[in-house]
Amino acid sequence: QMMKFAWDNYKQYALGKNELRPLTKNGHIGNMFGGLRGATVVDALDTLYIMELEEEFQEAKKWVEKSFDLNVNGEASLFEVNIRYIGGLLAAYYLTGEEVFKSKALELGEKLLPAFNTPTGIPRGVINLGRQDTRSLFFPCSGMSWSWGWASAGSSILAEFGTLHLEFLHLSELSGNPVFAEKASTSQLVLNRVEKPQGLYPNFLSPVTGNWVQHHVSIGGLGDSFYEYLIKSWLMSDKKDSEAKKMYDDALEAIEKHLVKKSAGGLTYIAEWRGGILDHKMGHLACFSGGMIALGAEHAGEERKQHYVDLAAEITNTCHESYARSDTKLGPEAFRFDAGTEAMATRLSERYYILRPEVVESYMYMWRLTHNPKYRQWGWEVVKALEKHCRVEAGFSGIRDVYTTTPTHDNMQQSFFLAETLKYLYLLFCEDDVLSLDDWVFNTEAHPLPVNHTNFKA
Repeated sequence: QMMKFAWDNYKQYALGKNELRPLTKNGHIGNMFGGLRGATVVDALDTLYIMELEEEFQEAKKWVEKSFDLNVNGEASLFEVNIRYIGGLLAAYYLTGEEVFKSKALELGEKLLPAFNTPTGIPRGVINLGRQDTRSLFFPCSGMSWSWGWASAGSSILAEFGTLHLEFLHLSELSGNPVFAEKASTSQLVLNRVEKPQGLYPNFLSPVTGNWVQHHVSIGGLGDSFYEYLIKSWLMSDKKDSEAKKMYDDALEAIEKHLVKKSAGGLTYIAEWRGGILDHKMGHLACFSGGMIALGAEHAGEERKQHYVDLAAEITNTCHESYARSDTKLGPEAFRFDAGTEAMATRLSERYYILRPEVVESYMYMWRLTHNPKYRQWGWEVVKALEKHCRVEAGFSGIRDVYTTTPTHDNMQQSFFLAETLKYLYLLFCEDDVLSLDDWVFNTEAHPLPVNHTNFKA
């Protein structure tokens, strides 16, 4: 019902725009996707299909067929276009077999390739989606890529170039063209080779030199999905990509040694690391890690398996506490463990909730792997809180402060709310064979991709 409400309002007020602004009842385009439109349509396709909202799925499919234009100009985030658009189209294709999704995914994938034209093969973060042809001498903006202005000294971001592998392997599988798999694998090779401080992966790497630009390490934003894609690359390869598995195991060992801490009140959290100095803060984005560690625990050696299940449960519990300790029962963007504060935001700028999925994502994995009923109970608390505080007349909106029961809304229904938050909540209450974890791997936008569909070694 929540998905139908979110979709119907998007369709009524914002169809073809990237996101719905539910308070003003209009659409938002934003600047992350270059000239691409319909982010909510592509992000919602597989969720509509899985939930058997057939009429709504057909509306979305029709928009992709008739109105989804890939001949656009504009600077786009390689990462966001990959996880939302390529991921969404691939999942829709694998679930339905409808050729239109496959052909759009491949056409868009081709447009991302110039980002990899760097000395190291590590892609830059921004790609101009304009026509890439030999005239680029005269039209220098087309097909060119550069790094985000705010990224440290023209560097590429770990979570961005490290979150291409799943989708690009499938692009190679479907097209028969190995170039996608090769591009994604280059990043893995460079990262495997480069010296890691204390075994940790900093967030910024130069695409020119292949060296780290500074030593900020985070399992939250800027780092997060790189780690997730290591274990998932191994699972998607039907456990053949042993290099990805070893990188994951080694990274997790270093994270546990240097970043995992326990607060005075007994809460386990993952701190951030700035050149050897710990910042005792955990972002909402880092709350995916409970689910990731649980997923990896299934495949650890017997003696480590229980250890990792316990660690995953502890981290997921901490993230639940960040929700439980707020007045709205929704969690803040970041929470801290210092000066007597535990699992709460201490800064005004970190008190908002933008319909993020990471906490319910971990509930879903923990439920699937332990069947402890508390995870469904916690998920239902989130459903009630979303309905109470985020549902508005024409959709769902983020809120600016989770610590007040009369929150101000931010007027944005994020596309990932339909792609991820509602999908993970739905799956939490489904039988385990609905998108079984044995057969599907979720990309970092919760788009399911099938296991072992690829012959390309990466």
